[in-house]
Amino acid sequence: MIKSPKTSLTIMTNSVLPGETNILNNLFGGELLARMDRAASISASRHSQQIVVTSSVNHVSFDQAITLGSTVTIQAKVSRVFNSSMEVYIDVWVDNPDGEKIKANEAIYTFVAVDINGKPISVDKIKPESEEEQKRYDGALRRRQLSLVLAGKMKAKDATELMALFS
Repeated sequence: MIKSPKTSLTIMTNSVLPGETNILNNLFGGELLARMDRAASISASRHSQQIVVTSSVNHVSFDQAITLGSTVTIQAKVSRVFNSSMEVYIDVWVDNPDGEKIKANEAIYTFVAVDINGKPISVDKIKPESEEEQKRYDGALRRRQLSLVLAGKMKAKDATELMALFS
């Protein structure tokens, strides 16, 4: 079965409380990472209808500090499926004083679907529907190949999508 990325869309909204901030009254980076991990795991689980585990945090961008009292919305959506692994793209939005949402941060996590014994199992593929989904889908293969090359699990010459960027 092929699914739409929107079936995995997960939206979580929370306020930043005093116990979640550093001395500058900004949200701890680790607290944001945990929030993103929770949203992304729900997204991956929704897509796969399986138990999922975090495999890697591929990219995190802390572009804007998130201050005490801010309303933070995290949107997570599966951007590509490989076999048992799923890349989940996460966007972090903060409401400004006028109520407008401003993109503050983003991240890319990888999850693996597993059975009750922790053995990886394959999941349904996705078909991008929007231009943004297609862009993220296309980039996911290059990001995966780069991760595998850096981890020593793939030879650079075999990373054809990644090599295409340089030729």
